Amino acid sequence: MEDEALKKDSRKGSFKAGDFSDNDAKKGGDGGDGEITLKPKMTLVNGVTVIVGSIIGSGIFVSPTGVLINTGSVNMSLVVWVLSGLFSMVGAYCYAELGTMIKKSGADYAYIMETFGPFLAFIRLWIECMIVRPCSQAIVALTFSVYVLKPFFPECQPPEDAARLLAVCCILVLTFVNCWDVKWATAVQDIFTFAKLLALFIIIGTGAFYLFKGNTENFTFDNTKTEVTSLALSFYSGLFAYNGWNYLNFIIEELKDPVKNLPRAIAISCTLVTVVYVCTNISFYTVLSPEEVLGSEAVAVTFADRVFGIFAWTIPVFVALSTFGAVNGILLTSSRLFYAGACEGQMPEILTMIQIQRLTPTPAVLIMALLSMVYLTVSDIFALINYVGFATWLSIGVAVLCLPWLRWKQPDLTRPIKVNLLFPIFYLIATVFVTVVPMIASPVETGYGLLMILSSIPVYCLFIAWRNKPKWFNYSIVAITRFLQKMLMVVGKTKPAQV
Repeated sequence: MEDEALKKDSRKGSFKAGDFSDNDAKKGGDGGDGEITLKPKMTLVNGVTVIVGSIIGSGIFVSPTGVLINTGSVNMSLVVWVLSGLFSMVGAYCYAELGTMIKKSGADYAYIMETFGPFLAFIRLWIECMIVRPCSQAIVALTFSVYVLKPFFPECQPPEDAARLLAVCCILVLTFVNCWDVKWATAVQDIFTFAKLLALFIIIGTGAFYLFKGNTENFTFDNTKTEVTSLALSFYSGLFAYNGWNYLNFIIEELKDPVKNLPRAIAISCTLVTVVYVCTNISFYTVLSPEEVLGSEAVAVTFADRVFGIFAWTIPVFVALSTFGAVNGILLTSSRLFYAGACEGQMPEILTMIQIQRLTPTPAVLIMALLSMVYLTVSDIFALINYVGFATWLSIGVAVLCLPWLRWKQPDLTRPIKVNLLFPIFYLIATVFVTVVPMIASPVETGYGLLMILSSIPVYCLFIAWRNKPKWFNYSIVAITRFLQKMLMVVGKTKPAQV
């Protein structure tokens, strides 16, 4: 009977791995050792595809116009694309030291927790988990559905309800994959990352052909904008396209030999993405004028219509593949952020649980999917992402600040990788530039973003800082947790007892 297989934990009221029978424990894990914990199953190739697949979504295909709008000229926009890539590489290099020094899932959340304590860490967790990640996943899933439906509605936009339903299906399919097996999730990431790179290489190859034919008339510095605010906003757009370079750090517990593979994966993927982004933009401008780029809602589709003729339909297909892989990357890494926050006691305990047979953080995956589908009901989630975008880069800057701070406060910590302090100093100065200036230029969006950040304070005070909660509240939480554990067959992370 179930009551004989499960025993109540007298301290927290939830089930632990030891509460299950030996047969149940042996079903979990690759080694059959009964250990209920996340397993390091990801190779270097998997790590590279997680980062590349998370960075390259729909942006480079659909609308690389944000940089051009704020720079005014093609050549200056290419400079911004290069500098944005280098900026991301510097941040990723700093994260390599932090990730090999603090080997916890959760990335910048874990680093801020270790360095500055639970309050600042919770603010970062709140913004990322409740707003940025689910909104981003909803937008990318919606982009996927629009481009899947586009061939069926060539003369108009696909119906909004149909697009949202298909976006829900996309999220549900990938939720099942991520709940079933990490290897399945990384396989999806590998396949769709290669597909999107193939699409970009086709565009790059076509652009190279036209470049060698002498189509260089668009590459000038004419009409370059010199205002500081415009320059900062152009970097803001460029950096948004590179967002995702830190995603592998969120799942470092599942990466094989992270000391060796984390920095290698970061170096390979950031270099690859920067080269691909710059070459793709060059290809666009060999065929399209700046005016055509600014007037196009989907630059890659306009490019394809010009050069591919009857095969132009392939680009919407590749965009769909790209965004499908990006949704998987966001879901794979974001669920680990929920998991990391719950392990620190800043999210509900159920999110620390691991499925006893599949060894995946099933509750964390499900809550991420649920929040994403809730945001699909909001009509203007793009504005929501813009409001909180500056907070994302600001919090990453705070995470990089952890590096020099820990060098000063805890110099004896083991550091398998030790970066030159000039890198975090440069990154912090650049972060101030790309966050403070846009805040001045866009005070309305900044105000909404600050309100979202401040909303974390009452939540922290009520659910975390307040320790002496009423007994009825604690009993209710325990009952809900136990019910969900039985439904999902999940237990808390623990190691088998020694015999």
